[in-house]
Amino acid sequence: MPISDTGEPAAAGGPHPWRRRERPPRLERRLVFDGYEPLRDFLDRVGALSEETGIYPNLSFGRTYVNMTLFADGDDDALAPETERFAERVDELASPPEEHGP
Repeated sequence: MPISDTGEPAAAGGPHPWRRRERPPRLERRLVFDGYEPLRDFLDRVGALSEETGIYPNLSFGRTYVNMTLFADGDDDALAPETERFAERVDELASPPEEHGP
């Protein structure tokens, strides 16, 4: 589901977890975990996704949280569709396993 300029999913069902910023164009998200192990597992999965897609978010993290930022490539003023799809896939990785089936 593409992320709209308002920061909500195009199909509107509530606020999207990524915040859109314009100067410079980027998406930002903060995720909080119950402890280090779930955080480490999530970071490993995001690392594998980055290897697969060639998209590497800026990360800063502590023991129970991670801040992620996805920037527009080069001099472009818009985020590429691939970057927005990467954000959607991170959302899938962050959702509880029961939400996306076996």
